Amino acid sequence: MMLLVQMMRGTAMHAGSRWSRSVERLISSGRDINSSAHHFSGFGEACTLSCGHGDQTKVLITGGLGQLGIGLAKLLRRRFGKNNVILSDIRKPPSHVYDDGPFIFSDILDFKNLREIVVNNNISWLIHYSAVLSAVGENNIALAKEVNITGFHNILDVATEHGLRVFVPSTIGAFGPSSPRDPTPELCVQRPQTIYGVSKVHAELMGEYYHHRYGLDFRCLRYPGILSADSQPGGGTTDYAVQLFHAALKTGHFECYLRGDTQLPMMYIDDCVRATLEFLEVPTDSLPSRTYNINAMAFTPQELTQEIQKVLPDLKVTYNVDPLRQAIADGWPKALEDSSARRDWGWKHEYNLPELVQTMLALITQGKQMAEAC
Repeated sequence: MMLLVQMMRGTAMHAGSRWSRSVERLISSGRDINSSAHHFSGFGEACTLSCGHGDQTKVLITGGLGQLGIGLAKLLRRRFGKNNVILSDIRKPPSHVYDDGPFIFSDILDFKNLREIVVNNNISWLIHYSAVLSAVGENNIALAKEVNITGFHNILDVATEHGLRVFVPSTIGAFGPSSPRDPTPELCVQRPQTIYGVSKVHAELMGEYYHHRYGLDFRCLRYPGILSADSQPGGGTTDYAVQLFHAALKTGHFECYLRGDTQLPMMYIDDCVRATLEFLEVPTDSLPSRTYNINAMAFTPQELTQEIQKVLPDLKVTYNVDPLRQAIADGWPKALEDSSARRDWGWKHEYNLPELVQTMLALITQGKQMAEAC
């Protein structure tokens, strides 16, 4: 933390007195940005957890180089040991990924390859993050169908064949314009108008069917938009929020592709990965449901801008609405109702908008300073 404070003060010195005062306010009022270590300091370097067959938990994460995979892998490795969590993708990872723990090539469209990985590594949990997101999916429907539906069927079949606990995230995109929007309940009409949303409703229903028909330990959380300081936008409609933070620190100007009054549910990544692990560790007999909403905060681009301007008052945001992404956002929830998760397995978020802004600005600043130092 002290190193980060020094880095941010160094940045402030180069950027002028107003930025200096803003950063000092951020430092003095912010929470501990080493939040993952704070949240999970009770976890040992390795832990043995029974998964119904007495073996140590061995985890495979597909699509692991996306926004959530690397962060979740770090948390799971603290929980179960470095070598018991395998990150996988079809892309070549940055070199540091190999240093952090096992990484292998895995194509979810290749059932034989997927089965070999599960058998050869004695996998007990399969966390399935491979997906084509909302805006990208609308521009390549054939690819979205292949990855999000055909690939998901392979996941279901290999998990059922080998008795795995399988986690598949869903999304606010699983709802549509006919769903109640503020807040959106867990059980309601779901008529999404994107291939991404349709594929996620399909995944929810197929997973629950496999649970009831074959006893598959299927689990699903409907994520809000997820924000992370070190993630790269992957074609999601909520990506504007991460882009805004980076632009605020780099240029002081951002052109937003959504209207300023577009409210969407959002969550900081630490809350998201913690919720995922907590949900995965609940004994299967203690879960009344297989699919849950989880919520943290909801805001508009205007509200996010105003909160950032408390630290960076010179930030300017203009609007150039993308009709495709705006239409997607207009059919999504403004907030998610998540009382079932809070009641059934004790879900509780920690980050609201002020904490989110303080943490994101501090971590992005730290990342820029470290990159420059290298």
